[in-house]
Amino acid sequence: MDNQQQFWELIKHSIINYDINIANIPVTKILLCALIIVITQASKQFFFSVIIRRLELLASIDKTPLDDELIDILKPPAGWLILLAGVWIGELILAPQFGTQVTHLIEKVINFLVVSTGAYIVYHVSPLLGKVLRKFAASTETELDNLLLPYLPRLFQITAILVVAIKAAEVLLGASASALIGLLGGAGVAFGLLIKDVIYDWFCTVIIFFDKLYRPGDRLVIEGIDGFVNVLEIGLRSTKLRVAKWNSIQKIPNSKMITGIVENWTQNPSDKSSYGINFTLKVEGLCANKSAAIYQALQDIPKEIDIISENCQVRLEGIDANAHVFRLRAFTSDFNKYYDAEVATNLAIIHLLENESIEQSKVSLIAEADKY
Repeated sequence: MDNQQQFWELIKHSIINYDINIANIPVTKILLCALIIVITQASKQFFFSVIIRRLELLASIDKTPLDDELIDILKPPAGWLILLAGVWIGELILAPQFGTQVTHLIEKVINFLVVSTGAYIVYHVSPLLGKVLRKFAASTETELDNLLLPYLPRLFQITAILVVAIKAAEVLLGASASALIGLLGGAGVAFGLLIKDVIYDWFCTVIIFFDKLYRPGDRLVIEGIDGFVNVLEIGLRSTKLRVAKWNSIQKIPNSKMITGIVENWTQNPSDKSSYGINFTLKVEGLCANKSAAIYQALQDIPKEIDIISENCQVRLEGIDANAHVFRLRAFTSDFNKYYDAEVATNLAIIHLLENESIEQSKVSLIAEADKY
């Protein structure tokens, strides 16, 4: 192995350093460069007429247009790389004529052009990758990939641009490029601190999908919002909700959805959903007989309202200050009639209190959502 390396090093040294000078003109090296130009053009022609042509024939067999688009994208940079290979070999031959400083600059430019060619490929292939990933996402059950995948091609493109910009800084600024990269790194850290809440919302979005807290179309009860909300859309930063009671639209950051109390009414393990309403009735100045009469009347309310099931729950919970506290849990199986059931039950309780000749100034009645 060492003998082979020594042999090739000898050949390389002989080709590069051996020269015939006529009037201080390196004739041999000029002829070698001309030969390299011819070989480079021939290699380029062979690559496109044979290899690319066969790839196009194979792609034509497949019905998907993605492989055809990929070949069209790769054609220009493939030609550039072949030309750069020829330039690099020519630079090796003519390096002694240029001097160390110029040679080093040419090598940096060639390196920059190679990296830029790779970045060009990544930039233009990224949309095709997005199409492939979208097809893959359509076959999966999770919706997180549907949310994140549209951003991946753009992320690859931005990365390609940043790599080219950094390499350009190295060529143009030389040693100063390290200081520039350090400055950009510090600016990136400061920018990250500024948008840390946004990044936190992104992680909360991942948690929402992985823990399956809720999905678009689910019906929720959220702490701080009166009534039910319907999930319209889960975004990368926030969740879009429709408040059923007022038919208004709200957007809540996903971090608040994670840290707050969220009741999901849709994810019911039973075959039939039952939507409950909690009524808290407080009446002051009641005697025991009056409380017993109200307790019995509350148990009869579901029998009078057809959109409420009869398996309601009534409790005389105790005494709060000077008021007797009653709890009524009523249920309806049709969410579209939920608020109708709430109104009908409230009216039935008001009629009950009027029949018992109880003044409204001594009454407190509150309805809250519940689910069983």
